[in-house]
Amino acid sequence: MSESYTVKAEAREKVGKGAARHLRRNGLVPAVIYGDKQEPLPIVVPYKETFLRLHAGGFLTTVITIEVGGKKIRVLPKDYQLDVVKDTLQHIDYLRVSSKTVVQVRVPVHFLNEDASPGIKNKDGVLNIVQHDIEVNAPAEQIPDAFELDLAGLDIGDSIHASALKLPKGVTLVDESEFTIASIVPPQVDEEDIETTEEPEGE
Repeated sequence: MSESYTVKAEAREKVGKGAARHLRRNGLVPAVIYGDKQEPLPIVVPYKETFLRLHAGGFLTTVITIEVGGKKIRVLPKDYQLDVVKDTLQHIDYLRVSSKTVVQVRVPVHFLNEDASPGIKNKDGVLNIVQHDIEVNAPAEQIPDAFELDLAGLDIGDSIHASALKLPKGVTLVDESEFTIASIVPPQVDEEDIETTEEPEGE
């Protein structure tokens, strides 16, 4: 799993759209910590640091520590909202977790050795990705960074299915069927590149 980190936060007394806009103008992001049968805790976290973490990868699969009010709370980012126009970070939901917490998350898939795939390298085949990430149940402290799938030896018409995933101990698939993750398909041919010959019409 990705390396954990600590975020220093402050308790948030005022809630609502007006208060949230004021916080964002001052370099803060409104957030809430919930779960573990406790009351939700409204907080604010630093905007710049959090925005950079969000775009660094693994944001929703990394358990972090939030320091607030003299306490350290282990949490997993569960959701976030972006402004639909400006793409700025608007709000974050954090879930309290412990060593016994099992969460449902989506883990990205990374494909390796495209150059060792005869279908791609020698026949100009295309990797058709059906599942860019896989939904799993996992212990919060042991969420995989990614699943790696090897394309070496795969030819046009070959597929990679769920059984090819190497699941760490304690991690299970939400969908237990033998679903397709990716396949090697023939190259696409543009209609403009296809030469057609019109036969003369008979009398």
